[in-house]
Formats: sequence, structure tokens, C-alpha cells
Amino acid sequence: MPPPGGRDPATGSAPPGYRHDALVYADVDELVTIVAPWLLDGLASGDAALIAAGPRTAGPLRDAVGNHPQVLVAERHALYRARTPTALTAFRRYAEEHAPPGRRLRVVGETDYGTTPADWREWQAYESVINTALGPWPLWGLCVFDAALPAPILDSVGRTHPQLVTAAGRATNPDVVDPATYLGSLPVPDEPLEATPPALADDDISDYAGVRHAVRGLLGTIDGPADLLEDFLMAVDEMTSNAVRHGAPPAGLRLWTAPGRLVATIRDSGSGLEDPFAGYGPAHGADLSAGGMGLWLARQLCDHVAIRRDAHGVSVRLSTSWS
Repeated sequence: MPPPGGRDPATGSAPPGYRHDALVYADVDELVTIVAPWLLDGLASGDAALIAAGPRTAGPLRDAVGNHPQVLVAERHALYRARTPTALTAFRRYAEEHAPPGRRLRVVGETDYGTTPADWREWQAYESVINTALGPWPLWGLCVFDAALPAPILDSVGRTHPQLVTAAGRATNPDVVDPATYLGSLPVPDEPLEATPPALADDDISDYAGVRHAVRGLLGTIDGPADLLEDFLMAVDEMTSNAVRHGAPPAGLRLWTAPGRLVATIRDSGSGLEDPFAGYGPAHGADLSAGGMGLWLARQLCDHVAIRRDAHGVSVRLSTSWS
């Protein structure tokens, strides 16, 4: 197929760009009644389809559209409980591999928002970011939301989806918020560990190599999955390096530990990281040799990444948990 935004060499037509719709459903019967005809209409017109929903909804939807060769079914957690940049990459790959030339891949997506406000924030941000990040890709996403979800999640649906779908049809959403504005408005949840003494602190880093060695030594004492601890070490190292090399001094690091949980805050005195989409892709696109990968890597290596600004500078909070 042609690249995103390119033209099909056989027909000369440009593939359509991204559409992002939302449906809030009361029960599975309502979901199937609205979504199945949308999928079948797409298949009849030459689109392909992907169902990435929870088991309670994926099965009935698959049954409603039959054993059609253009319908893919993905395990929801493989997409939505991975980190947000990973989900973006996965949907781009699905579009590149499965959208027919000049047509779209229609996606029924049921995001797993997790169980905590920090989880919710990550995926609320994602739902807004994809309006920009997936713009050139031939995808038509219909995000479906159980009406029993927590109120903050349902409120965010109306702020992040340009079109809303009901039994009456598809309509423009007048309440959608520009992604950059929306991302800037999302509050950062409190982290209780930050109110306790840190296990490691250096508020004016002068010996970056020494700090890195101290972090590695501390994490080496933690009883947790080795790969997760190594990921967290890499994320802390990347963000501390960025603060020391590119931020305004002084740069500092604080790290907290608790059973099954790690939190680190890296701060500098500058005003960097002003791009609201920072970290949702490499800063220089496909040219990974150009650098600018620190925040992008951190978002893939940690459960939660929160950027905060105040009169003293900018900070990045990283957190990871395990059971």
C-alpha cells in the first residue's frame, strides 16, 4: 500500500486520513446493534476491519460480522495495556499492513484505562494525542465505552473525540478540545511517595556518573522483576542525562522506593519540554540517529510519565509498579 499521505500507484488516489469517533454504550446488545452495521458497511465498500475490544464485546461483534477474511481480532491488552507509544506504533503498523489501497482500516477499539487516576491520565492523554499522531494514517477508529466507566473517563470521551456515534447516527462533537490544549489541561495526580523522604536525592547534580552509579546500586537492592528494574534504570538515566545536558542548572534527582513500586522525579531549572506531544514518538521521526529519544523511551519503559512546570523549572516524574 502507499505510505501514509501518499497515493496509490494503481489508481492515483490518496488514501483517506484518520477519523476518530466515540460510542458510549449501555449494554452489549446496543453496542452490536450500532457497531456491526458500521463494520459490515465498511467491508462492503472495501475497507478492512480490526476488533480490539474486551472479551465481553469482542465475541458478539465477531459473531455479528461473520467469518469475514478482512476482519482482524486483536487481544485488547496487547494494545491498550502496553505503554501509549507502543499502542500508537501498533495501530500504524496495522494500517500499513492491512488497509487496502485507497481505503481505510476500520477499528473498533475499547481502551483499557486501568484502575488508578494515574492510569486514567495516561490513556486520556492518548485518546487526545491520536487525533494528531494518527492523522495521516488510513484508519477509522470507533472507540467504544461502557457507560458504567468512572465519570472522569466518560467526561474525557467528549473532549477527545471529534465525532460521536449513537443509535441516531454519527454527529460532529461540539465539545471536542484541541489536543495541545487538552493535554495542557490534564491534572497530574498526586503521588503519596513524594511526600515521604526519598531513598536517594541529589538536588544539584555535579557528578552525573556518580548519580548514575548510585541509582544502579539502589535499584540493585530492590526485590522486583529484573527486566522492569532495568527498564526503570534506563528511563531514569535518560531523563537525568537530558536534565543535566540540556536543561538549566541546577538539575536534580529524587527517587523513592516502596514494596512493588518505584517513583523518580528529575528536575531542572529551565523551561524545556514545552511540546505537549513530546515523547509520543522520536523527536526526529524515523531518524533515530538524530537523538531526541529520551522522553519517548521513558514513556515506553515506565507505567506513568508526568511532566510538571512551576516557577522553579520543569520536572518529569516516572513511576512503575509490579505485583
